[in-house]
Amino acid sequence: MSRIAGRFEALRSQGRKALIPYIAAGDPHPDVTVDMMHALVEGGADVIELGVPFSDPMADGPVIQRAAERALAYHVSLHDVLEMVERFRERDATTPVVLMGYLNPVEVMGYADFAWGAAGAGVDGVLTVDLPPEEATDLEPVLRAEGLDPIFLIAPTSDQGRIHRICKAARGFVYYVSVKGVTGAGHFQLEPVARKVEQIRQATTLPVGVGFGIKDPQTTKAVAAVADAVIVGSAIVSRIEALAERPQAVASELKAFVASLRAAMDA
Repeated sequence: MSRIAGRFEALRSQGRKALIPYIAAGDPHPDVTVDMMHALVEGGADVIELGVPFSDPMADGPVIQRAAERALAYHVSLHDVLEMVERFRERDATTPVVLMGYLNPVEVMGYADFAWGAAGAGVDGVLTVDLPPEEATDLEPVLRAEGLDPIFLIAPTSDQGRIHRICKAARGFVYYVSVKGVTGAGHFQLEPVARKVEQIRQATTLPVGVGFGIKDPQTTKAVAAVADAVIVGSAIVSRIEALAERPQAVASELKAFVASLRAAMDA
């Protein structure tokens, strides 16, 4: 059983839902990323989504675009991200880590080298935003061979046939994008999200995570009532941005904010 599957099974047995915060590796400074990851766990994170900085993050809104720019200003590479995960594993052997990014850095490294390096560093899952299942036939088996879960996005516009195809290729969990547009965009509405989550559950037994547009404890609590996992990105990264000139202060801010989300989910 993968670390991701084991974490969701443990949460299910406790009657709890997963909280999955996102941060961009290297933002606001590479030296504090590992401390930030530990702070997320201390605040109540169940899985960490770690963004791989990329120069053209097409699915990301301005907040996460700027995070990538801050990280790239320090020349943070995919190799650096894997080293960060390896250092995180020195103190935390149990919290699943999912890399979220784009295909280009993986192609540059090479599929086999990437999968081997990611597994060796302690990565558990890979979400490549611009790689749909139909085009993942070369990467997906390499990931699975190294014990890595390929994770895919489901859009609000995905019909049932498309949902079935995505769920068949996925492992770990599936990620439902709750709003049309980029991260941080759009007005979140719970009712259509609840309907779509039920539609996805007709196609898979995998946990369903919901992300995009979740900004505060109230929204987090509402999503936790209908989904298996709540994924929070821009709301966290905006707090990092506010403290970008004081990187050593970021970890405590993240811990407190994630704790507020966790408390709302468990209330």
